[in-house]
Amino acid sequence: MTTRTRILTGITTTGTPHLGNYAGAIRPAILASQDANADSFYFLADYHALIKCDDPQRIQRSRMEIAATWLAGGLDVNRVTFYRQSDIPEIPELTWLLTCVAAKGLLNRAHAYKASVDKNVESGEDPDAGISMGLYSYPVLMAADILMFNAHKVPVGRDQIQHVEMARDIGQRFNHLFGNGKEFFTMPEALIEESVATLPGLDGRKMSKSYDNTIPLFTSAKDMKDAISRIVTDSRAPGEAKDPDNSHLFTLYQAFASKAQEEEFRGDLLQGLGWGEAKNRLFQLLDGQLGEARERYHQLMSRPSDMEDLLLIGAKKARAVAAPFLAELREAVGLRSFVNQAAAPVATKKKAAKSSRVLSFREGNSFRFRVLAGDGSPLLLSSEFADGKKAGAVIKQLQSGQTLDIRTEAYGFNVWLDGECVAESSSIYADAAQRDAGIEALRVALTPLED
Repeated sequence: MTTRTRILTGITTTGTPHLGNYAGAIRPAILASQDANADSFYFLADYHALIKCDDPQRIQRSRMEIAATWLAGGLDVNRVTFYRQSDIPEIPELTWLLTCVAAKGLLNRAHAYKASVDKNVESGEDPDAGISMGLYSYPVLMAADILMFNAHKVPVGRDQIQHVEMARDIGQRFNHLFGNGKEFFTMPEALIEESVATLPGLDGRKMSKSYDNTIPLFTSAKDMKDAISRIVTDSRAPGEAKDPDNSHLFTLYQAFASKAQEEEFRGDLLQGLGWGEAKNRLFQLLDGQLGEARERYHQLMSRPSDMEDLLLIGAKKARAVAAPFLAELREAVGLRSFVNQAAAPVATKKKAAKSSRVLSFREGNSFRFRVLAGDGSPLLLSSEFADGKKAGAVIKQLQSGQTLDIRTEAYGFNVWLDGECVAESSSIYADAAQRDAGIEALRVALTPLED
């Protein structure tokens, strides 16, 4: 029997979906959910919204608008699990379990946090001015979203790849500390769809609410037509040939047209079609494709109780997975019932860690060290250091319990600290599986021992 691929996608509920959101994320996700081999989870990321927005009315309105957009766009709730993040109490509980194993050093490297710090420093502010723990801990909440349902694939933009990698890192750390041989969490992979459209806005920049250049998706046909009329074009008059490949209007048309429609439109522009008529054709194309969905959207918005019922059904499906899984995780970390309590398992992992060794040695005028596994096999060879104190400080940092920054390279790997490569795998492995086993053995070898 073929295992279905579990795909998880969330949309933060802080705004009204526009045409760019639809073409770039919503439409391809709905199409992907129709794959019989996909087990799709779609959620409204309303806990995430609290990080960015402190307007309760805006968040509530956005939750409704985004839910209605997904449903009007054709999401089949009988095929997928569709829920609000805030309806799953197991997610914040898992977030805390993961927070307790997530390294602060790892979170310090998160792009959003670093960007906020850099912006404060540039403007002469305190580095952490205006930065909440919600923003700082955002990657842990996202890790909980992903790991709770053991998603195999997570469709994200390139700016979110780091967060999926952090989820892997945090999940591996939890597995190592509490798994006792069991892998609780599947390691997720970021799914980057290179073919997904990034639509230009009215001014040619990426369509974004922050640029105020969006085309509304489902508000009304009049609003859409008015927005299209404001698309920036060049000054070529009717009858003059237009350049489709440098036209934002053509790019928008292309994202929704069939191949035949696209070629016809291209030919007409080259033949001198006026911009006014071209904008009207774009409106006709979009209105023809989105008209029925727009009508469904307004029906849903007028009957919020229908959406509430569907989301509560989705939450029940999601919790049927989350609740028993969280019970396992609570058991693993020691949050167990006092009744019929099983004897605590023998901490064989600690013995394995004790038998591993770090050997320091001098090589010419430099100092280096090796990390050996319990059976004596070499796992890691350090770079050369000018003095023994520096080598010792690196060893101490590697054994501190912080999440290791390990970067694979072909069938080997490197270890980085503070932006510097400090060590490399002692050998080149035969394949990726052996390399990954070597990385896991290194994590075990460097796990700090309890007193």
